[in-house]
Amino acid sequence: KNAIYDEGHHGNAILSRYPFDFWENIPTPSSRVPASRSLLHGRISLPGIVRPLHVVCVHFGFLGRERRTQVRRLTERIAEHVPEEDPLIVAGDFNDWTGRAVSESRLGLSEVFQTLNGNHAKTFPAWAPVLPMDRIYSRGMTPVSAERLRGAPWSKLSDHNPLQAWFRL
Repeated sequence: KNAIYDEGHHGNAILSRYPFDFWENIPTPSSRVPASRSLLHGRISLPGIVRPLHVVCVHFGFLGRERRTQVRRLTERIAEHVPEEDPLIVAGDFNDWTGRAVSESRLGLSEVFQTLNGNHAKTFPAWAPVLPMDRIYSRGMTPVSAERLRGAPWSKLSDHNPLQAWFRL
């Protein structure tokens, strides 16, 4: 949980059928709401795969200057804690309808929907998605398929449609 309020709470989550051998929630405070944003970094052991899979779930701010600071923190985190030869997924709410928040080449990342379909998935608002606010980036693996999950129950869980992707290592 990154923010708790009367109506509920919000934060980041990574679901995995395989065990985590490490995880850490790294705050990326914004000037407006000091504790409401973070990077959740997990390292997952996969059966039969020598290198661990690193997964980073993000929830970036709505303002451009907030996102620039949060992207810098993401870049630092990856450079300091994710060896280049390890597979990596970075996904979540980038609040970035322009597609310019993350420099893919600098991090060696590819955006899954852009790779497979030629454009980012439209995820916001969930009831009638017109803006591409969410992303799944990867490196060190091949995206096989990706989809935007829509309709019930997904449209009831968030104001964004969730994204799902499958990879081959």
